[in-house]
Amino acid sequence: MNYGGSVRQAYRLRDIRPEMEEQALLARVRAGDAAAFEALVATHYRYVFRIAYRWLGHESDAEDVTQTVCMRLPQAIRSFDGRAAFTSWLYKVTLNAVRDLQRSQQRRTRLADAVAVVAEDSHPPDQEDALRVADIWRAVLALPDKQRDAVMLVHAEGLSQAEAAQIMGCKEVTVAWHIHKARKTLRGVL
Repeated sequence: MNYGGSVRQAYRLRDIRPEMEEQALLARVRAGDAAAFEALVATHYRYVFRIAYRWLGHESDAEDVTQTVCMRLPQAIRSFDGRAAFTSWLYKVTLNAVRDLQRSQQRRTRLADAVAVVAEDSHPPDQEDALRVADIWRAVLALPDKQRDAVMLVHAEGLSQAEAAQIMGCKEVTVAWHIHKARKTLRGVL
């Protein structure tokens, strides 16, 4: 007997099943099913928080953004057309909420303030490393929006340039160009 076909089919179904379940859940949410909405939020809450925390670097700000995304989600979900993965779309929604918070508070991060407080005298090596990392992040966060987004998505989040392009709503070559320009800028600053 040849079980190879059934094993391959089982693996394919395993990959498809969660996507089908998510599509069904999204359809229920769009139809106004409160229980489906709660399930969707429960499934993706940590994902949204992790994204917000990575971009903002502060837990309370990340929590605020996560709550904002959850509040906007019932209305925003109507714009999800299914061409991209739901998580890619949700990443973009979260990134927009992060930007909204940054604009409203007129700051990029609290990290720059923390670095300014640290004395510039000699520090143990691990403190010097931490300061170097802080300087790098401060420089990255000061980049123009598109360059910063490309660097954060590819290098901090570990996404491919294609995934970053999908989230940023541009071509992959554009992401590569933004990263190139960011590196050039950072070399001059650091």
